[in-house]
Amino acid sequence: MRSFLLLPATALGVLLCSFGCQKNVSVTTPTDTPANGTTGITSTPAPAARNTTTPVPDAPVAQFDTTARPGWLKARIEAHLAEEKQNPPIQVFRYRYKGAVVYYETSPCCDQYTNLYDQKGKLLCHPDGGLTGRGDGNCSDFNKNKTEEKLVWQDPR
Repeated sequence: MRSFLLLPATALGVLLCSFGCQKNVSVTTPTDTPANGTTGITSTPAPAARNTTTPVPDAPVAQFDTTARPGWLKARIEAHLAEEKQNPPIQVFRYRYKGAVVYYETSPCCDQYTNLYDQKGKLLCHPDGGLTGRGDGNCSDFNKNKTEEKLVWQDPR
């Protein structure tokens, strides 16, 4: 009995629990055969003569629409590249909205407004983002009425 007193407290606890905590537990898994019949699975896969794994190709590089990028947008892209990499990466899309070409810039993360610019680089509104996720309310119909989506740029880093 004295040998228990010389054990560290943790080892003593493990030893005592191993004697007092054991229970008879029966574990069954869905792959066990039921006690009254079969599992209901009637087909058996045929053995494969060759490797059945298909290699997954690398993700395709995004095809950017670089046609007629305005100067202000090129400068904006350069500014993003000079900043720290964002997660998720910033993207810029071109759309047609209310008959005009507009540029939509995603936000880097949570609760930040996205930006919608006209063709000359003037900020029109914030279509989404912010605390409510609904933007600033000045172009709440943007997602319903935008057309001709083209990915113009995505941060490649």
